[in-house]
Amino acid sequence: MIGYVTVGTNDLAKAAAFYDAIAAEMGVGRMMEFETGIAWGAPGGGAGIGAMAPFDGQPATVGNGVMVALEAKDKEQVGRLHAIALAHGGTCEGAPGLRGGGFYAAYFRDPDGNKLNAFVMG
Repeated sequence: MIGYVTVGTNDLAKAAAFYDAIAAEMGVGRMMEFETGIAWGAPGGGAGIGAMAPFDGQPATVGNGVMVALEAKDKEQVGRLHAIALAHGGTCEGAPGLRGGGFYAAYFRDPDGNKLNAFVMG
């Protein structure tokens, strides 16, 4: 149902380094590049993610309650994605661990403060 998600950025170079590393761990790369943004994913694959400067020219801000969830292959990849995020300017919002009901996740923010998680069910 979801084709792609975009997050706002005020520093595309920083966002690019962060999402290039996350995408590489997930086995995808850049699929579109513009002067004001980049999108990662696989054409014809699952939902992609983009980091874009806001179209209205105003500074990007973080939406309260908004989060992008990245489906990992397994618990080990959840841990790797969390570590990669922190190594590329992200901040921890919750270490990898079981959250209940078979939901295993780690939470982090990108360099612009956008909230993401990596998760696996079961």
